[in-house]
Amino acid sequence: MFSIDLTSRTPIYEQIYENIIGLVVKGRLAENDQLPSVRAFAKDAGVNPNTVAKAYQELERTGIIYSVPGRGSFIAKPDSAVFQGAVLADFDSAVLACADRGIDKQVLTEHLDNIYTKHGKGEQL
Repeated sequence: MFSIDLTSRTPIYEQIYENIIGLVVKGRLAENDQLPSVRAFAKDAGVNPNTVAKAYQELERTGIIYSVPGRGSFIAKPDSAVFQGAVLADFDSAVLACADRGIDKQVLTEHLDNIYTKHGKGEQL
């Protein structure tokens, strides 16, 4: 599905959380698609099952997935507000980190414009 960077400063459960949201946003995971079981995911990724469970719990708490007892975890009906909120929360954290490190608002604005331009999408990604 995706790779986990074990050397990253980002906790593994957050990487799992963010990657699953990314797959949904990109359309690679659709409504009612089943996620791997916690055990299977942990074994394939080489991480602790509790880490995967924590990511799944956070995804369920935010409405990205739902669980069916005895069957597993599935992608919830896409709610653009929920997905947009999850993505923008990450964006907010990144902007705050930049501000804390003294990066000027103008530099951030130019960087954001460059990202949109690189993707060839103009004002819309």
